[in-house]
Amino acid sequence: MIFDPMYFIFAIPGMLFAFWAQWYVKSTFSKYANVGNMHRMNGFDVAQRLMSAEGLNYVRVNQVAGQLTDFYNPADKSINLSQSSVTPSVAAMAVVAHELGHALQDREGYTMLRLRSSIVGIANIGSSIGTWLVMGGLMFGAASRSGGFGFTMALIGLALFAGAVLFTLVTLPVEFNASSRAKKMLIANGLVSPQDQAAVSKVLNAAAWTYVAAAAQSILTFAYFAFRVFGGRRD
Repeated sequence: MIFDPMYFIFAIPGMLFAFWAQWYVKSTFSKYANVGNMHRMNGFDVAQRLMSAEGLNYVRVNQVAGQLTDFYNPADKSINLSQSSVTPSVAAMAVVAHELGHALQDREGYTMLRLRSSIVGIANIGSSIGTWLVMGGLMFGAASRSGGFGFTMALIGLALFAGAVLFTLVTLPVEFNASSRAKKMLIANGLVSPQDQAAVSKVLNAAAWTYVAAAAQSILTFAYFAFRVFGGRRD
């Protein structure tokens, strides 16, 4: 299956999309990482200002290694900021506000965030074990007339991998909503000028494309697996 030409027909569009999305978010972030925000506040200052204004003082602020590795951890109620997000730039301000948008979602019990958290385990299993089950099923002749055990194995793998696809789709409204909350927080608390607002939107919109690309890759991979499992069956 490694040398199956059909795999590349399905995979290459998603890979190119993902490469473009990564390039776009990195180039956009790099551009606005060199533009100071209106109040010259670093990422930690922005976090403290927004947390105080939004009643999120219980949220912990940690620093983690890497660039654009920021994330919100609902388990310990913390935002974890990468080295690139603690500078006094427009880009850093956008990222910090976005992560605090997730904290607001968590506090309010945002439905899609809760759904995503509930299926993360299934998604991890689906992206690993599900893939191997599909491949194993194909090796046992899932797409042939005598599919039998192989076909059943591949179907189970497809069902598990569908969980990984669902996770990427649920992630989209979660991330879009967090970005929307971020923009509203920054405006409501007077932290952005009109020029900063436009820059923040560009940074967050660029980041959104990475999640869209991830969803597209998952869908295309699922489509390839389904094609291999069902495409060759004639019974």
